[in-house]
Amino acid sequence: MRMIDLIEKKREGGVLTKEEIQFFVDGYTDGSIPDYQASALLMAIFYKDMTDEEITNLTLAMANSGDVIDLSSIEGIKVDKHSTGGVGDTTTIVLAPLVAAVGVPVAKMSGRGLGHTGGTIDKLEAIPGFEVEIPNDKFINLVNKIQVAVTGQSGNLAPADKKLYALRDVTATVDSIPLIASSIMSKKIASGADAIVLDVTTGDGAFMKNLDDAKRLAQTMVRIGKLAGRNTMAVISDMSQPLGEAIGNTIEIEEAINTLKGNGPEDLTEMVYVLGSQMVVLAEKAETLEEARAMLVEALESGKALEKLKEMISSQGGNPDIVDHPEKMAQAKYTIELPALESGCVREIHAENIGIAAMILGAGRKTKEDSIDYSVGVKLHKKVGMTVEKGETLVTIYSNTDSIEDVKEMLYNNISIGEQVEEPALVRAIITE
Repeated sequence: MRMIDLIEKKREGGVLTKEEIQFFVDGYTDGSIPDYQASALLMAIFYKDMTDEEITNLTLAMANSGDVIDLSSIEGIKVDKHSTGGVGDTTTIVLAPLVAAVGVPVAKMSGRGLGHTGGTIDKLEAIPGFEVEIPNDKFINLVNKIQVAVTGQSGNLAPADKKLYALRDVTATVDSIPLIASSIMSKKIASGADAIVLDVTTGDGAFMKNLDDAKRLAQTMVRIGKLAGRNTMAVISDMSQPLGEAIGNTIEIEEAINTLKGNGPEDLTEMVYVLGSQMVVLAEKAETLEEARAMLVEALESGKALEKLKEMISSQGGNPDIVDHPEKMAQAKYTIELPALESGCVREIHAENIGIAAMILGAGRKTKEDSIDYSVGVKLHKKVGMTVEKGETLVTIYSNTDSIEDVKEMLYNNISIGEQVEEPALVRAIITE
């Protein structure tokens, strides 16, 4: 078998066999297939697309290219949740203890943030002492003992995907739905979950800017999951504006705590209930979404979910006192209020640029090598559809320097105020087939 034949076959619109895809993944992972040939195949896939069978074979080959986590020793049905990314996406930190509090085992492997999208692992590291890198045996034991653990992804989890993603990033082949879908699902399948709930975001702050692309990506990933033997569904959610109010690390942990206390932003709370209900049903702890939601509401309102968060933090070496005393986390030197320059209704908030503003403050990374300042970020006091009076606080900026005119300008330029508009729908579609 020769790589040049695979490139030519896909260039002409042919369908690659399971063996041909395995040959490519094995060869690129071990270095016997060079970057220039892999790049040529990626570009051919970009233009000629792939069938569901091809995408599934690519996904499984990448999933099996390194460590495959065996979670069979964890009692119950393990349901994983994955978000395609956004701004102010604090859902996992609320969702994991909440779902665990109703008896669903949550063995969550999460990633770090890059660019305008935040990473769950970075946010958890804002908690003093919290260990995000824990051995697999400890990870499994914690889930069996307290129903929940969150860890960083293994360094050898789907290494083929890691190499291919780096190559896609520099060859303008990132925006390919077959390649995006196989990248995400290879890591989810290698992570060992029995069922998968996908949060596919769409809008200005998401990777999929329009709803049609988001639907196609969601449908593709659901099909891959089911063909791979995982019960999979997707929620398509709005990311035209940030989810919740906080964009940062310390302030997002604080927002997650407030949400578990029943005082969180309405959109974040609703998103957690939507995703959590799906997880509870897939875990067979409830027969209907209505029953599952009622279980989650009770766990939150009774304080069980908040206690589970404290237990999760303590079990991974963190200081659980931050739940009642968030000031024990890193705090920014300056708190700067940004007033509205006019009265009216918030018409639009460009999520991606709000995320970039937080990144400029130090809350995110431009490159993987950058360090993060956990204490900084921005908090929105007004969301789309809300009225604001001139002089009223629009945004609070948390910074370790008072020279932030560029950040102020970016925030003003990306929050528009004018005539009344409706709040955008949070859930755009549910994909089960």
